[in-house]
Amino acid sequence: MFPRLIYLFLEILMNLYYLLPYRISYDPTRYPKYIPEAYCLCKGCLMGIFGEENFHFRSTPVYMPTVILRRTSSCAGGRYVYTEDYVTIPVGCTCVPEQEKEAESVNSSIDKQEMKLLVSQNKPSSE
Repeated sequence: MFPRLIYLFLEILMNLYYLLPYRISYDPTRYPKYIPEAYCLCKGCLMGIFGEENFHFRSTPVYMPTVILRRTSSCAGGRYVYTEDYVTIPVGCTCVPEQEKEAESVNSSIDKQEMKLLVSQNKPSSE
């Protein structure tokens, strides 16, 4: 009975392993050589009490800046020389509202340029 429970537990763990949204990035010239990177499973976001996929939102990665060590081509005292390197790693996903394709952005650069022209035309010449 006991070995069967262990087998069942290991099977559950393996199933969970394949559901986790991570890929392992490998680079032999980097320390650490293996880095888990998250990726989003859904295009939309799971919402509501039944967890339906909602396409008014989109799933987007969340990045975290991280320091790694990168191996250089030089050696010192029979050992590799490493330098610090700053990389961004996807660590999870979040939901953001999907923008309407036809909607004009309030903060677009065209609007800003038009406002600058209007403001500069209305300024008194003493400024």
